[in-house]
Amino acid sequence: MHSEIYVNLPIKDLPRSRKFFEGMGYSFNPQFSNDVAAALVLGENLFAMLLTEPFFAGFVDKPIGDAHKTVQSLIALPCESRARVDELVKLAVAGGATTPKPPVDHGFMYQHGFHDLDGHVWEVFWMGEMPQA
Repeated sequence: MHSEIYVNLPIKDLPRSRKFFEGMGYSFNPQFSNDVAAALVLGENLFAMLLTEPFFAGFVDKPIGDAHKTVQSLIALPCESRARVDELVKLAVAGGATTPKPPVDHGFMYQHGFHDLDGHVWEVFWMGEMPQA
């Protein structure tokens, strides 16, 4: 089993992306951040590495896709409440994100999401107890 996860995302403007996520209340680990990369702390041992596109390109042998045009990944983050889901989406939109669709309420699960400044898809959700079949 793994003890940590680092999701790597190509970013066009690192200072702008840092400001966006800091506006949502997130912080960055300075030990793994510099002028070409920033370690976004999502939780204990959970990180999104925001990498400038030229730096990101050094790790791959394929062209970097445009997340505004195609989906590269869907990053799903659980929240402690429906209210927190709504709060995060509201903060993201205030910082310049867009919402791809309205929230979905399944009763036992509530989900909403946003596209960040670079077009990456983030889904935030609250999960209660699933109904018994």
